[in-house]
Amino acid sequence: MGALQKSLKTRHITMISIGGVIGTGLFVGTGKNILSTGPAAVVSYTIACLLIVLIMQMVGEMASGEIVLGKKSGGSAELGSFASYAGKYIGPWAGFTVGWLYWASWVFIVGLEAALIGGMLHNWFPMIPTWLGSVGITLLMTIINIYSVKSFGEFEYWLSFVKVTAIAVFLVVGIAMILGIWPNYEPKGLGILTEFGGFAPNGIVPILTAIVFVIFSICGAEVAAIAAAESENPAKNIVRAIRNVVFRLGLFFVGSVAIMVLIIPWNDSKMLAAPYANILTIAGLPIAAQLIQIVIFISLISVLNSALYTSSRMLLEMSRQGDAPKIFSQIKNRRGVPVPAIIGSTVVAYICAMLYFISPEVIFYFLGNCVGGLMIAVYIFIAISQIRFRRYYDKVSDEPLAIKMWLFPYLSYVAIGILTVVYLCQALIGSLRSQFYLSTSVLIGSVVLFMIMRKLSTRSAEQIEEKLASE
Repeated sequence: MGALQKSLKTRHITMISIGGVIGTGLFVGTGKNILSTGPAAVVSYTIACLLIVLIMQMVGEMASGEIVLGKKSGGSAELGSFASYAGKYIGPWAGFTVGWLYWASWVFIVGLEAALIGGMLHNWFPMIPTWLGSVGITLLMTIINIYSVKSFGEFEYWLSFVKVTAIAVFLVVGIAMILGIWPNYEPKGLGILTEFGGFAPNGIVPILTAIVFVIFSICGAEVAAIAAAESENPAKNIVRAIRNVVFRLGLFFVGSVAIMVLIIPWNDSKMLAAPYANILTIAGLPIAAQLIQIVIFISLISVLNSALYTSSRMLLEMSRQGDAPKIFSQIKNRRGVPVPAIIGSTVVAYICAMLYFISPEVIFYFLGNCVGGLMIAVYIFIAISQIRFRRYYDKVSDEPLAIKMWLFPYLSYVAIGILTVVYLCQALIGSLRSQFYLSTSVLIGSVVLFMIMRKLSTRSAEQIEEKLASE
C-alpha cells in the first residue's frame, strides 16, 4: 500500500494555512455579497468566519486527541480526516457521507477553477481556446502533485505568498484612506454605513443566506489540517495551523469587507464589480486593475492546486476505510504520492470542467450551487463528531489536549444550531431554493447509497459463508 512521505516543512503548512482561504471568492464574490446584503455584509462575514474558526478548533481537537489515543493504544499516531472522525464517532454511514461529499465538492472546485482559468487565458490570448487553457493548467497541476508532495507545498507556498502580499497592500492602503492619512482622498466617515437605506437595507434573511456564499468563499482553511499529516511534525504543525486561522480570517475577510463598505456605497454595482481594483484606483494606483487581475489568476491556480491535493487525499482516506475502490489506496510513487487518487480526482474534475462548456447555465450552475450547501452539511457532521469524540476522550484519557474546543459543549451546539439555520434559510430565498433542494437530495442520496452498498456487501459475505459451509 505504501505510506505518505512527511516532506512538507513548517513554513509550507504555515503559508498554506494563511493562503488556503484566499481565493476568487474573496476577490470576486465579496462585491456581490455586499450588493445583496448592504453594509451588514460585515455581519455575514463575521459570523461565517467565527463558524470556520470553531470548526477548525474542533478539527484540531480531534486531530491532536487522535494522536494521543493512537500512541496510548500502541497503534498509529497519524492524523486522520474528517471522514475517519465521523465514521468512528457517529457511524460508518457518516464517514462515507462526509468523505464523498467533501471529495465531490473539491473535485467540482477543480473543474470550476480550471474553467475560469481557461476563460482568463482566452481573454488575454485569444488564440488559446478556453478548453485548451483549462485542460493545460489542470494537467500542469496534476504533474506537480504527482511529482511529490514537497513540490505541491513549495508551489503553493509561493502562490499563497503573492495572495497574502496583495491583500496586505490593500488593507494598508484601505485603512490609510479611511483614517484620512492617504493623500488626495477625503474619507466618507461612518455615515456611509446608513445613508443609503440603512445598515441592513434588505432585512435580516439576506444576512443569513449570504453566510452560505461566504462559507463557500472561505472553505479551504481545513486544507492545512490535511496537509499537516504529511509534514515533519504533524502534532506541532496542526496546532500552529489552527491558531493561524483566527487572525487571518478576521484580518483578510472581515477587514476587507469593512474597508469596502466604508469607502464604496453598498448599492454602487459598478464599483463593487471589482472592489479591490477600484479602491486601489481611487487611491491613485492606476495599474491596480491589471495587478489585481494577475492576483486573481494566481488565486485561481492556487485554489485548483489545493483542491486537487485535498480531493486526492480524501479519496485516499476513503479507499483505506473501504468506502472507495482499493486501487485509490495505493502509493507506488517512491516519493510517497497517491498517484491513483490524484489521477482519479483529475479525471472527474475534467468531466466537471466539460460540463461548464456543454451546459454552463443548467448542469454546471446547479452543481456549483450545490457545493456551498454540501460544505455546510460537512461542517455540521464535523461538529457532531467533535462532541462525541470529546466525551469519549474524557472517559479514556486524562492527558491534556494540545487544542481544546472552547466552552465545550455549548459552543459546539451553538455552531451546529447556526449552521443548521443557515442551511435551512436557503429554502426561504427563491434564488437559493434550487441549491437547497439539490444539496439536500445529494446528502440524502449519499446516505441511501451507503445503505444499499452495505446491504449488498452483507449479502455477498453471507453467500460466501454459505458456500464455504456447504463445501
